[in-house]
Formats: sequence, structure tokens, C-alpha cells
Amino acid sequence: MIRQTVFVISLLGAALSAQGGAVPSTSPNEVEAAGKPATVKTTSAKTTTAKAATAKAAKAKTSAASAKSRYRPDRFAGRAGTYYKLVWGVDSLGVKTVESGEIIRFSYRVLDPDKARTLNDEKVDPSLIDPRAGVSLVVPSLEKVGKLRQSQPPEEGKAYWMAFSNKGRLVKRGDHVNVVIGNFHADGLVVD
Repeated sequence: MIRQTVFVISLLGAALSAQGGAVPSTSPNEVEAAGKPATVKTTSAKTTTAKAATAKAAKAKTSAASAKSRYRPDRFAGRAGTYYKLVWGVDSLGVKTVESGEIIRFSYRVLDPDKARTLNDEKVDPSLIDPRAGVSLVVPSLEKVGKLRQSQPPEEGKAYWMAFSNKGRLVKRGDHVNVVIGNFHADGLVVD
């Protein structure tokens, strides 16, 4: 009985679609699963085509948004990026975990060596503050190497870094941290 009903529905659908009429939207599987005679829902062929096109466009947008980009986003768009460039002469600020999380590396690129001089001043002790963890990290000083930071006079276009000791791995990826070097404050940097 169920097979006969499915056959009749498919014949009806073929006849209606050939005439440009309505097409049944109930599949044979839905009829067999219900175990009862099916009620035929009809939609016009134009509506079905429009729905398929809309679904295809939405899928394309989702796949484009979820595709990974090899470019890093501009973390300081707008006023913040302009502030660091104009006042401190630096851009491309970044904070990253290295050495399995035991060290947090702060890096920046110098645009104006005169303005960025404070960041490389060896007399000024930098600190990295994580309000979530409630810690303030410092640049360690090793016996034979010295402080883990670059302190030579800055040059335009070069990238510089300093490493903060993260003993106990209290600062984690995704945390928002503040870097303080003398009068320089970079707030809300996200740890990569």
C-alpha cells in the first residue's frame, strides 16, 4: 500500500512539473517513515529555485568567512594604531607565548627611532601585567647572556623584541595583557 502511494505521488509530481505547476515536497522516505498515507505539500518551482539559490549564497558566505587567512588582522585599527605610530613611533605590536608558554615575547616595529627610544632604553625596566591572572611579569636577566631584550639604539624599519618570564605559565593564550615600559603603555594586547 505504501509503495503504491509513493508511486502515485511521484507520478503526480512528474505530471505537475511537466505542466509547470506545483511539485510535491514530500520525499518517499518521509511517506514510508510515517506509515500512513501522505499529505502532499506543494510549492511552486520558482520558489524552490529561489530557496536553493539563497541557500547556496549563504553557504558560500559562510565558507568564505571560515576560511583561514594567512594575513594577520590589524589589531590596532583606527585611533589606537594611529596613536602608537604618532606618539611612540612604533607599530605591529604583538604578544606571543614561546618555549611552551614559559616565556611571553613582546615585539614591535620601529617607524621613528627618536620616539621609540624609550622602548629600547636599558635603564627602564619593562613589565607585562595580566589583570586576569593578577601577575606582573619581568624581563629575566641571565648570567652569561644578560637581560632578554634588545637595548641597542632603535633603527627605522627594524623589528625589536623582549621576553618576559612566565614561570608557572600563569599568562595564557587569549589573555588581554598590558605592557609598560617607562611612560609607554600598551593596554589590551591579546596573547597569541
